[in-house]
Amino acid sequence: MGTEVSQITCGRHHTLAFVPSSGIVYAFGCNSHGQLGTGLFGDARSPFPVKNSFLAGGFHRPESKQYTVNKIICGGDHSFLLYSNEQSSAPPEDFRVFNVGKSLSPINYEKLNSWRLKLMYSTDSSVTNDIIIQLSSTACWNASFLDQSDDTHFKTNPKIPGIDLNSVRLIFETLSKPAFSELLEQAIKSFESLLIPQLPHSPPDVEAMRIYLILSECPALQDSNNYIRLTIPLAMAILRLDTNPSKVLDNWWCIVDSSVFTRMVDMYKRIVVFMLTGGKTLLVPVFYENYFVATLRLLEKLHKVNIKAHHVEYNCFYIPDITSLVDIQEDYLKWFLNKAEIKMESSPSQSDFPSVNLCAYPFILNAQAKTTMLQTDAELQMQMAVSGANLHNVFMLLTLEPQLARNPYLVLHVRRNYLVSDTLRELTMYSDVDLKKPLKVIFDGEEAIDAGGVTKEFFLLLLKELMDPVYGMFTHYKDSNLLWFSDKCFVEQNWFHLIGIICGLAIYNSIVVDLHFPLALYKKLLNVSPMLEDFKELSPTEARSLQQLLDYEGGDVEETFLLNFAITRENYGVTEVKELIPGGECISVDRNNRKEFVEAYLCYVFSDSVSEQYSAFSSGFLKVCGGEILLLFQPSELMAMVVGNTNYDWEEMEKNAVYKGEYTATHPTVRLFWEVFHEFPLDKKKQFLLFLTGNDRIPIHGMESLRIIIQSTTAEEHYLPVAHTCYNLLDMPRYQTKDTLRHRLTQAVEQYEGFSLV
Repeated sequence: MGTEVSQITCGRHHTLAFVPSSGIVYAFGCNSHGQLGTGLFGDARSPFPVKNSFLAGGFHRPESKQYTVNKIICGGDHSFLLYSNEQSSAPPEDFRVFNVGKSLSPINYEKLNSWRLKLMYSTDSSVTNDIIIQLSSTACWNASFLDQSDDTHFKTNPKIPGIDLNSVRLIFETLSKPAFSELLEQAIKSFESLLIPQLPHSPPDVEAMRIYLILSECPALQDSNNYIRLTIPLAMAILRLDTNPSKVLDNWWCIVDSSVFTRMVDMYKRIVVFMLTGGKTLLVPVFYENYFVATLRLLEKLHKVNIKAHHVEYNCFYIPDITSLVDIQEDYLKWFLNKAEIKMESSPSQSDFPSVNLCAYPFILNAQAKTTMLQTDAELQMQMAVSGANLHNVFMLLTLEPQLARNPYLVLHVRRNYLVSDTLRELTMYSDVDLKKPLKVIFDGEEAIDAGGVTKEFFLLLLKELMDPVYGMFTHYKDSNLLWFSDKCFVEQNWFHLIGIICGLAIYNSIVVDLHFPLALYKKLLNVSPMLEDFKELSPTEARSLQQLLDYEGGDVEETFLLNFAITRENYGVTEVKELIPGGECISVDRNNRKEFVEAYLCYVFSDSVSEQYSAFSSGFLKVCGGEILLLFQPSELMAMVVGNTNYDWEEMEKNAVYKGEYTATHPTVRLFWEVFHEFPLDKKKQFLLFLTGNDRIPIHGMESLRIIIQSTTAEEHYLPVAHTCYNLLDMPRYQTKDTLRHRLTQAVEQYEGFSLV
């Protein structure tokens, strides 16, 4: 209408506007309750003047002419005018006048530079206060970095933040420049004392959630000096969020760039290390526990997001430093006892700080730490089994029935020529509890005392025999040199049960075994369904055909591939048809159902065709090794636990070697030995490892956990070196020449098998 408005206010469905030049208030919108004050009850699409008399909907105007409108207010379906005396010195509010405390001022480079100059040249405290007010305003930050591409910010919803994080990073990069250092300190103070503490548990709108993404980009959070001031308090604010806003943030984290997500994960991983090292000196115990738990819980939240979003590999959450900073064994015992609600006494130095159990957050623990947990659990189970046996023995002695006393060990008496049948016979004599006891093996007719080496050799020889193709227990895939359960074999199911028990015993007794199974087996043990990628590992050629079927872009899938939901298998010269689904022989594979065909094919290979064999194996394995600790492992970690790994570091083995007798690291014979060893090809080195330790793979803890001992002997040069597998001990005569040493060592390694004492 050409007149200038100084105030405007909105109710639920109506609006008031004040024109200062005339002192008239205009109203428009819904008028169902007479809230427009126009004297009519009809809705008004255009502004109408509010009448000067008493009107419906809540208007009360003083009759005296000396009163003027000071402020207009709407609420719901009501309207209010606040009047002031003409003699009053306070002028009416004027929205045209900039008020730093009541405005949304976007934060950009020009604004930052303006503030920087004001801080440099102004000594007025009100200037600093105005800057602090805006820096600590979530509304200012939330409105400053709108995603203008395709008007995305107008589409802000629980799945779209509508924010341009690149602009956020540029602003924080500007703030991090030396010229802006004073302003950066003001920003940090504003975040610390005002903005973060005032973040609500239930933000008023989804747009108000942007602040959590914005603050996470602030480089100051990465500074260890600000962990206690900013970074952990931000984590606490995030964890305070109610369920719905918390889900919104999870959704937004799912769609941010992987680099953004990785930075957050790495930042809070560093804080965990900080809390385990210097953090205790900065906080009183009660705050220390709260801050530490908040850090771990935020990592847990990020980990759950990553399970859906797949931003990073699972091992990106691992914190390797934990194994050197925390006694995992003690931490696990405390966690175990806490769950059982049993209090464990701690030393005075430990009781100064409340206990935070890292075992409750297994996603940050690497394979070595989890292995320590499993072995601690195994030792706990063994101790409980042994203690039970010892208590039983005392009771039997008191009742004069010593013949019923139990052995605190799981002892297997076996003959080399009847290894499988003897092992089956021996294991059937023991209960499930007995399987938790430490294993000792006695080979019939051999004098070796089992200090670990005999047991290692037992596993090696037993599995070698069980895997013999003559039994037909496993199908060998030539493409990959891997094994899978055979759907046609000549042995009873208890043989598969035995292999499962043997694998479980190997884990419980910290022994690695040589099993050529694919990762799919360990996935199934952890209730993870094998995928096409797993089939590519087992049978690359077949898997490639399935991938081609999925990738085919033509519309003539049915005519090109000529497949139905059935496959043919050779069984002793007879061709058999196996339906993948009921009636599958009559269902053709087309463009619409090819994905279902691949899934059914994988299900047949990995599950349906070998269900009895796998079930027998898994029941044997889980009888020994089942429990919630096992579920903490990733499939690849469980695989490394069973079969070890091949991450050889021969220099590390030399560095960790121990010498006895006349030998030292600089002894001429020792130097010759290492020269010869490092010249061996990989196969020969692995053969030496088998000769000395009973296995050609290394434990999951790596080469640093494998310590060999080389000891001098008085034997003449024509004698071979002798390995004491129990102790990883090599008795080596003092060979004078490199050729002699190479010849004797090669002979010893190639002739290895048997465990009689020399």
